Amino acid sequence: MITSTFPTVACSVTVAVISILAVVFFLPIPAAALGSGSTYAVVYGSDTVCALISGQPTQRILCYNTRLRTNLTLNPGVSFSSIAAGENFLCGIRSGGYSLLCWEGIGRSYALRPKRIYYDDAVLLESLSVGDGQICATVNGTDAVKCWRDDPSKAPREGLLSVSSGVGFSCGVSVRNNRVLCWGKDPVKSGQIQTGFENQTMVTISAGESHACGLNSTGSLICFGRNESGQLNAPSGQPYLYSDLSLGSNFTCATRSSNGSVTCWGGGAERFNNVTERISFESVTTGSGLICGLISGNLSVMCWSPNNFSRIFLPFQDILPGPCVETSLCECGVYPRSDQLCSGSGSICSKCKISSPPPPPPPIESTPSPPSKTLTRGLLAFAIVGSVGAFAGICSVVYCLWTGAFLGKKKVHNSVQPTITRGGSSTRSSSSPPSRSLTIRRQGSRMFSMRRQRSGTSSMKHADRAEEFAFSELASATGNFSSDNKIGSGSFGVVYRGKLSDGREVAIKRGEVNAKMKKFQEKETAFDSEIAFLSRLHHKHLVRLVGYCEEREEKLLVYDYMKNGALYDHLHDRNNVEKHSSLVNSWKMRIKIALDAARGIENGGDVEEGCVPVHLVEYSVSAITVGELGRILDPRVGSPELGEGDAVELVAYTAMHCVNAEGRNRPTMTDIVGNLERALELCGDSHGSISSGICSIVSDIERD
Repeated sequence: MITSTFPTVACSVTVAVISILAVVFFLPIPAAALGSGSTYAVVYGSDTVCALISGQPTQRILCYNTRLRTNLTLNPGVSFSSIAAGENFLCGIRSGGYSLLCWEGIGRSYALRPKRIYYDDAVLLESLSVGDGQICATVNGTDAVKCWRDDPSKAPREGLLSVSSGVGFSCGVSVRNNRVLCWGKDPVKSGQIQTGFENQTMVTISAGESHACGLNSTGSLICFGRNESGQLNAPSGQPYLYSDLSLGSNFTCATRSSNGSVTCWGGGAERFNNVTERISFESVTTGSGLICGLISGNLSVMCWSPNNFSRIFLPFQDILPGPCVETSLCECGVYPRSDQLCSGSGSICSKCKISSPPPPPPPIESTPSPPSKTLTRGLLAFAIVGSVGAFAGICSVVYCLWTGAFLGKKKVHNSVQPTITRGGSSTRSSSSPPSRSLTIRRQGSRMFSMRRQRSGTSSMKHADRAEEFAFSELASATGNFSSDNKIGSGSFGVVYRGKLSDGREVAIKRGEVNAKMKKFQEKETAFDSEIAFLSRLHHKHLVRLVGYCEEREEKLLVYDYMKNGALYDHLHDRNNVEKHSSLVNSWKMRIKIALDAARGIENGGDVEEGCVPVHLVEYSVSAITVGELGRILDPRVGSPELGEGDAVELVAYTAMHCVNAEGRNRPTMTDIVGNLERALELCGDSHGSISSGICSIVSDIERD
């Protein structure tokens, strides 16, 4: 019986393997939706079409209003690799992938100023997707996705093959299982569309206003969502019939793989098919009521509407058919005239031909052998292979445990870490951001490797730098921690004023002894961080760590007492209610304070991690990222004036880089000091510009 079913099993396995290969090895098919990234885009809710112009040193953005017949150039000196449009706004990824800019009011205003949504020259963006509000992009070289606006926290954390955004929702194809995941501010719509695709193994996804379509692993076109205008009624055809998709408000368009012709359906869009089916297009993109295609012959853009039969040709030639990248990245050859189109700054990759996988081979006909011999041989082979595998696995586990323990012991005593210098970042794009050297020093043993033994060994590491006190001595100095001596609180406890037996006045920070066990690790981290960090710093602008105490569950830190109060006291004094209430109520003074503190920390070396996170960081970074710096400025100081505005912006972006989640992406203290020195100069220079070469983190909007 085992022998008789073998051909069926073999056939099933073969079909399964081929299906998996179709999903894994066939390249994702480009999909231009309401706001999917491309080299040209239709602004949703507008009559404006924008495109990347080729054959010039910079791939600049040129827009054309099809109703007013007017041109608009956005940031003519800046080069972009991908653009996407949402509802009356346009976004673009700069060549190199290190920055994302957006323009609001496309089609309604001519004095457009970009907002920088993202900047990071280490984590580069690649593919862009824009909906009516949400903005998403994939990270170059990974499957990670970053999103902004419309509650980006709802975006899935797992890797996605492709992402597309519609009205109130976004969808992506999971790398893990090729299932469709949807999210957004309209949970009903996103939930219904995700449920429709739940049993489908997808390769691409494209979103419209209220529906989504994509190609599954067998090349079939699948659509789900609202269908009041027939936008889901795709014409039947053979697998892999289409190579490009784009969805509008209530219609769907697709490019045929065989000849590049465009077919549309739903909302009356099919009435123009007799014209578009005779023209070869590189791709197609759509807006709320406008469809545009990039003609293969002359790389011009032709647009039409489902509501009328007129054709509109945009008044510019040679639109980029794809981004300019390094030639080595082109797996299926280079697009003709790439050198000319990219103006020597890379090559455009040709699209890979999409075809159906070969049919599975016929079942293997074999003569049945005696069941007993087959079973005996199979069991013998299984036993031999299984025994070898089990032995190898056990050896691997033992080796890992032994080396892990050995290296762990070495790591605690390793006091020297390599200095890593980075001059820019290698990118998949031929264009890269201006170089900026960034040096990261990892000192100590990664802050004790954050693995303290409760026997007190970590405290002994700092005995030569900070004084160790007995708990009874500190209790006596503070009147047994009397509430009358309480002067504030810190990252892990309450701060008391005290007087030591030798007459020194100190501030003593005591950890909360009644803290819940779940907060124990957080308290341990804060204690370790402050000892490791402050014991290395000796500067007039920074409070000095006098010593510490660690007895049983008690953890205390002893600082110099500041008679004039801490900076916090001056900033948040109850009497400090307006600009002239305090000396610190000027942007120049505040930048000078930050610079003095940074100089003190610079003398102590760089610390990569160990700080307890606070929600203020999340709030401030989001405001800086979307260009709403005014939300986090102290109103008592007033709005920055002239050069002060550039100075405050430079400080804000420097601070944003300092709290980067990845330690290797944070600037060194030398970089920070340089930026703050430049900011202080700008406060006295009304004609200052952040784009000066002195700065380590410069405004990428003004930079070519």
